[in-house]
Amino acid sequence: MNDAVKTVEIDAPPSVARRFGLIVIGDEILSGRRQDKHLSKLIELLSERGLSLSWARYVADVPEQITATLKDSFASGDVVFSTGGIGATPDDHTRQCAALALGTKIELHPTARELIAGRIQTMAEGDPIKADLNTPENQHRFKMGEFPLGSDIIPNPYNQIPGFRIKEHHFLPGFPVMAAPMMAWCLDTHYKDLFHQENWAEQSFIVPKGIESTLTPLMERIEANFPGVKVFSLPSVGDSSKGGVFAERHIELGIKGNADLLANAWIALRTGTQQLGYEIHDLG
Repeated sequence: MNDAVKTVEIDAPPSVARRFGLIVIGDEILSGRRQDKHLSKLIELLSERGLSLSWARYVADVPEQITATLKDSFASGDVVFSTGGIGATPDDHTRQCAALALGTKIELHPTARELIAGRIQTMAEGDPIKADLNTPENQHRFKMGEFPLGSDIIPNPYNQIPGFRIKEHHFLPGFPVMAAPMMAWCLDTHYKDLFHQENWAEQSFIVPKGIESTLTPLMERIEANFPGVKVFSLPSVGDSSKGGVFAERHIELGIKGNADLLANAWIALRTGTQQLGYEIHDLG
């Protein structure tokens, strides 16, 4: 069993003093058997709403790690999306770990029971044996509706098996096709008042054969002279398949922050780069 926790800190702007985080749970992600799609999708959904992701963590299917991670995130006050581990197989621990982190217990949510029962009936397609809710198989399926006490339901439009929400943590299936619309529903239902509060913008250009050590003093000077503006540098060894300035070693140099603050910083960054003897190639 993979016993690792991977944390990714994302350099992103605050969203009206609220931070958004992501926890991706599953050995299959850490081992490389599956590629994570939740991170890019949540970034996309947040960006469409004028929000941003502050952090992400990847956690193995280890109850102790999941519980410790959730204890930290519950204490943070952040808005958190957690994917994976809410099924009913032996390696699904998230529901129990969330309850343990909160010092409570899990219990079959009445609405979840109705939704799961409806799913069972639909899948039975008229077969009375498959539709019998008292069979061991169907009784086991109801475990997917056991959530920490005080949880609210997150509807799942894909197959009606719900996720749950408690203390601004949103627990979703590990399947991206299910998790993505559930993420969008949570944002639109609970955080609409935060949408597009920050006039955030980002601009950059290419510096062919740029050297970070040479550009760093300029970057530091820009941030010192223009509070609220962040300068970023993305070096690349080049990609011959792209051609042009992208084929050789280069740096993408830019600034980000409130759009109202960027104009003068943008001029200073461009001018300073040229004064160092570099050419500038604007991104189309």
